[in-house]
Amino acid sequence: MTAATTLATPPAENTPLVSLRGIVKRFGDFVANDRIDLDIRRGETHALLGENGAGKSTLVKMLYGLLEPSEGAITWEGRPIRLTRPDDARALGVGMVFQHFSLFDNLTVAENIELVLPKEARRADLAQKIAAISQRYGMALEPDRPVWSLSAGERQRIEIARCLLQDPKLVILDEPTSVLTPQEAEKLFVTLDSLKAEGRALLYISHRLEEVKRLCDRATILRRGKVVGACDPRRESARSLAALMVGQEVAEVKAEGQAANGPERLVAKNLSMRSRETHGVALRDVALTVRGGEVLGVAGVAGNGQSELFAALSGETRADADEEVWIDGRPCGLSGVTARRLMNASFVPEERNGHAAAPDFSLSDNVVLSRHATGGLAKGGFIAAGAARAAAQRIVDTFDVRKSGDDPPARTLSGGNLQKFVVGREILRDPGVLVVNQPTWGVDAMAAATIRQAILDLAARGAAVLVISQDLDELFEISDRIAVIHDGALSARSTRGRRHARKSAC
Repeated sequence: MTAATTLATPPAENTPLVSLRGIVKRFGDFVANDRIDLDIRRGETHALLGENGAGKSTLVKMLYGLLEPSEGAITWEGRPIRLTRPDDARALGVGMVFQHFSLFDNLTVAENIELVLPKEARRADLAQKIAAISQRYGMALEPDRPVWSLSAGERQRIEIARCLLQDPKLVILDEPTSVLTPQEAEKLFVTLDSLKAEGRALLYISHRLEEVKRLCDRATILRRGKVVGACDPRRESARSLAALMVGQEVAEVKAEGQAANGPERLVAKNLSMRSRETHGVALRDVALTVRGGEVLGVAGVAGNGQSELFAALSGETRADADEEVWIDGRPCGLSGVTARRLMNASFVPEERNGHAAAPDFSLSDNVVLSRHATGGLAKGGFIAAGAARAAAQRIVDTFDVRKSGDDPPARTLSGGNLQKFVVGREILRDPGVLVVNQPTWGVDAMAAATIRQAILDLAARGAAVLVISQDLDELFEISDRIAVIHDGALSARSTRGRRHARKSAC
């Protein structure tokens, strides 16, 4: 039965909006979802929780028609349905706000919204519809603004407006606050409260458990593809929710001893650089010093030069002068990434899929990509395949990377597991300098704790670590000092991180 044939008699009042029964999804021999049962009711915000690789994304893709179940049944308002494509889901009233924005920077807000509307939608009254949505849900949108000029929060409003213009009964939100400031997140919560008050159902996926407690009425917990429990998140602590997700208590991240006042290992002096991106941010006289044994955090709202700073420090973009970047006392501003790796530096970019890792390459080949010059994995044009596979397996074992198969393509890993892999690949080199951009973006509580502890342990061994992150809690947890980047300029004074403050109080 298709979506178009389900609109017969009204459902009973107590019938769930959508029910999943015995849902199984297989990819070859790998079972991503194993006999999942789930009910979502009208007017509730329902959290779908689980560690990375638990099967959350696979499940919601079936609800949105991007995948079909291998077994099981989905009912909508009490009637069986089959969703073969997103158009089927949208016709029923299912909308989805994805974690990654799918917007064209050079188009306006209205043009980006128009792209997803039915062909019969009239451009003439689109601005009025946007204005009505904006006023109704408290989302300020300017139809004629180009997307490149908007903040992350404003871009997310476009995604939500595109969804709401289709009048959904169920809205699926996948990590909606991952790139938002606290203020932008609060504005989003007001919008979500309004949607719930109208009787719409929300299915909410997030690793930020405090916001799950604030927003959600019920939570279903997945682990390794199975439902392992359900709860009222408002009656739980963030720590107990994390334990339910991973099956054990999440260890506290601890720095061993005081931050060492070691030698200057990473230095930038009067670093100015134009962005390679059309609408990027130029760096303006950036000066920073990171000593051995220290973690320097860089905070800031998205789009203020974080990507450009990473590119300049890693050598992806070369400086105007060699003396603008120094590693272990040697100028390297004109050197590329490989030359800086040979100086015992490691780098983890923000975008894991396509930048930190080649999606269609195996995990072992992805190790070779970043260690070919430094890890003894390539010589005379030949790859030491066995050594590469052993290196990949060490990363998998140390960072608990969940995968299917012995050496699968990177694209088959969940986002959080791929993040653990690319961070682990660099940290297990035991570099003297590490620059990492958004180290725990989109990972669960256990994985975040693992990555943060590995960063602190690396610093304790004498490395200089620079962490760029939009997660202020993360920066306070692991940083000795915190600087703020705004419009391409780094704050002249670094505030003390919580790690330093705890020691000062002792």
